[in-house]
Parts: sequence; structure tokens; C-alpha cells
Amino acid sequence: MPRKTVIIGGGAAGLGSAGGVKAADPSAEVVVYTQFEDVAYSPCGIPYVHGGEIPDFERLFLAGKQAYVDAGIDVHYETEVTAIDTAAKTVTVAGEGTVSYDNLIIATGWNYADPGVPGGDLEGLYYVKNIRKAMEWDKVIAETKKAVIVEAGPLGLEMVSALVHRGIETHLIDPNPYALAMMADPDIMAPVEESWREMGAHLHFNTTLEAFLGDDNGKVRAVKTSEGEIDADLVVIATHKTPNNALAEAAGIKLGSTGGIIVDERMKTSAPNVWAAGDAVEIPHGLTRTPLQGLTGSHAYAQGKTAGTNAGGGNRAYSAVYVPWGTPAGKWVIGGASFGETTATALGIPYVKGEAQGISRARYYPGVQPVRVKLLAEPGTLRLIGAQMVGGGEGIKERADFLAQAIRFGMTLHDLSTMENVYSPAIGALNEPIVVAATNGVAESKKG
Repeated sequence: MPRKTVIIGGGAAGLGSAGGVKAADPSAEVVVYTQFEDVAYSPCGIPYVHGGEIPDFERLFLAGKQAYVDAGIDVHYETEVTAIDTAAKTVTVAGEGTVSYDNLIIATGWNYADPGVPGGDLEGLYYVKNIRKAMEWDKVIAETKKAVIVEAGPLGLEMVSALVHRGIETHLIDPNPYALAMMADPDIMAPVEESWREMGAHLHFNTTLEAFLGDDNGKVRAVKTSEGEIDADLVVIATHKTPNNALAEAAGIKLGSTGGIIVDERMKTSAPNVWAAGDAVEIPHGLTRTPLQGLTGSHAYAQGKTAGTNAGGGNRAYSAVYVPWGTPAGKWVIGGASFGETTATALGIPYVKGEAQGISRARYYPGVQPVRVKLLAEPGTLRLIGAQMVGGGEGIKERADFLAQAIRFGMTLHDLSTMENVYSPAIGALNEPIVVAATNGVAESKKG
């Protein structure tokens, strides 16, 4: 008899898991339950449709529903799993009753953290996540004059640019002193914030949300903050991601300090025959071993592939993470790997710093863009431990990917200062900014 794998969740982790199971065991029965109308689309692309960079929402779908039928994956849309019984190896499904499984994969994803203030039930509060709702909200955005974005996390950054592009008076509020404070350093974010102001955005840092204020019809009219009221026709809630783990917790599956499910390198949970992947889990940082939750879609997909492969009888491991990241922000692109100065200082990690201001291609070639690179290294060994960058766009993503691997495999500033680099006027400068930053870091280390 074919073995049956039940997957809860239809995002990148869930569909990655389904593909992993079928690759390891083509005869396996794979059933996916999702609360939503669709699976395997890119919610990360939603702000770019709102901003007009992507012309329509249909482009965000990875495949049509028939593709999953053809692949032998049985997707149950708009169907909620309400309980897990790991002893009986069953799940309870609304409208279907008790469903048995041989293997279970939990890919329940994330929710926005509750803002925790009065007025949370007002009309006009937009949580950017579901693509069908985003299609309707896009019509609201077309009529919006004034908007407030709550918190300057990754989604908040993208929505600032999107709403400004739509000609909307846009306000960003955040309790931290600068944007993306949980990931980036203030000197990296300074040019981004300057560009937002040039674009017409209003930035309110060190500002606490106190309430959403409504009109007589129950629609939001303003946001009350520690610095006063801000009028708004629309409020975008971009609070941090929290793991959606009520089902796992109720089933007695062990959770970690972040609220994410604890998994091993095979994405196995504390329960027999149960795996988990994506934003529902926590994964250790490769250097600090600090548990991390709420990473990127590429992390979720890779974790899903690992969980599915192992649930299907294969053998695949998922390593600790060094988190290459990057995103457009204002007129700039920012990125990095591992951590920056702010996080290192908060964790009490000593470091040597090397910085460089460089360019993306030959100085005389049209379209040349600035690239600023900052590298952190372990004192003494000069082993690379972190990196952050800001530039005009060219090469930030590729440098972040490379630097994450450099950290993972223990490269030093000495290694980077003598690395080879492509020189071609149209695509690469004579002096690679990573090399210059590493060389400056080596010189800085000798001063101590």
C-alpha cells in the first residue's frame, strides 16, 4: 500500500514538502490542506504589484491548480485542519472528519503579531498576505489619499515604496530609532531613509502605536501614536512575523524560545512521524546557534524539500543558516549576511570592521552605481562573521549570497583581501568593494 503523507499548509514550505515526498517516493499518497483559495504563489511579490512594478497579480502564481493534480498532489483548498493527534496518527479536518496519516508535515506558516491596541477591528486595516484579499485591497489603494504603515520591517519597507509610487501620502511609524532595526545597522539605513524623504514619505521613528481611531461607520480615520494623531484612509499592518503554531502546541509538539517548532537537521519534530518546515519552525544561526524564526521564502522552500524528502523515505539534511538577505528600499538596495554591528553588539560578540565605498562597474561606464560594503570579522583569526551593504542595486544580492558562503566555510579577511574578481567595464569595477573592505579590515586589525 502507498504511504500517505498529510501536509498542513500550502505555501513555499508546504508545496516544497509535497514535491520532496513525491521525488523520494513517487508512489506516495500526498494530501495538502490549505485554508486559502490558492497554493504556491509569492506573497513577497504583492507589494510590487501594489507599487506598479509588477503589472498584475496573476504573475505571482507559480503554477495552475491542474499542475498539482498532474503531479499526483491532492490539494484541499479552503479547508482547515483543526487538530492533530500524534498518538493516533490522525488529523481532524473541518468538513472531512478524522483523516489518518503515515507521515505528517506541519507547514502552517506565520501570522502578523497582534498590534495589541484598541481599534483592531476597524475596517481599513490591511494585513498583506493573502493574494485574493490583496487583489481587493489594490482597489482600495487606488482610492486612498493618506496611509500609515505600522512598523519598518521588511514588508513595511516594501510598502513604503509601493504606496509612495501610487502617489499616496505615506507615513511610517516604528518604535525603533531607524528602519529595519532588527536586521540592519543605522549607517546602512541612513541613505534609504533619506531617499524615502526625497520621495515624499513621512517617517516617524521612536514612535509608539497607541490606537486605531475610527469614524461613525467603523472605518479607520486616524492612527493615534505617542507623537500625536496621523490621519489615514488605510493602515498597513507590517508587524513582525510570529509562528502559526496553535495546532502543534495543542498536539504537544515541542516549541522553542521563538515560538517556532523545534526540529533537527532532517526537519523532524519531537513527535514520531511528524516533520515541520518554514515559518512555523526555528533554525539555529550557524555562528551563534541562536534560534531564528521567520526567514525567507527560499529558506522555507529548502526546509520543505528536506522535510518532504525525509518523510518520503529519502535522506536529506538542512544546515544551520547564515541568512543572506537583501531588498530594494527607497532608491537603494540593501543586503547582508549573518549579522551586522547592532546585533553583534547586542550579543556581546567582539569584532574587527572593514569598510569600503566602491562602485558597481567601471567609473566611466554609463549607469555606474555606488556600492558600500561593511565586513565584520573575529578578532585575531579575522574569520568573517558578518556583512552588510547598501548600493544602487547592481550586485548586492550576489555579494550577499557569496558572503554568506564565505562565513559558512570560515573564510577570513586575508582570504577576501586577496580574492580574484571579474573586471569588465560594463559589469565589474577594477577594485571589487569586498576586496577593498577586507583589505581595510586587515589594516584596522593591525592598529590594535
